[in-house]
Amino acid sequence: MEHEQHLVLLAKTAAGDQQAFASLYGATSAQLYAISLKMLRKKEWAEDAVQDAYVKIWHNADQYQTGKGTVLTWMISIARYRALDLLRYYKIRNEQELDDTTQTADNIPATPNSQDKKQLDICLEQLESQQKQAIHLAFFKGLSHQEVTEHIDAPLGSTKSMIRRGMQLLKRCLGI
Repeated sequence: MEHEQHLVLLAKTAAGDQQAFASLYGATSAQLYAISLKMLRKKEWAEDAVQDAYVKIWHNADQYQTGKGTVLTWMISIARYRALDLLRYYKIRNEQELDDTTQTADNIPATPNSQDKKQLDICLEQLESQQKQAIHLAFFKGLSHQEVTEHIDAPLGSTKSMIRRGMQLLKRCLGI
């Protein structure tokens, strides 16, 4: 049911309905923020990534294609790509290294969507160790498939297959 609600709100957003966009933001922002924060590990950077993602969502709402996944999946990919852009930007600018003392998604106070994070953690635990590591490196650390391959010492084709199968298992587990 959630996907249908998001679809209606996105269609209204594409037509310029600011109220629908505000509702869509309210329904999805915690998830996009959690993913951005997990990737970027800095609250300010995650906030920037989410803000930029919603600007892009507002301007490109009419470009969503139902056959390519749910509205939430589409929105998450926009936020993820923006977070990757920011990671590259700060890496190029030689910003300080991200460290484990920076606030992470695990430190976020309980929110109505903290259940989503718990479910994701449960689903991740069901994956094989190397598969979980590959997905973590690719989606939360922003590494390319080639970089993941080098890190886990596996062939490129195997790494891509491992990530694809792992994502399929996560989608089934999460009901996406």
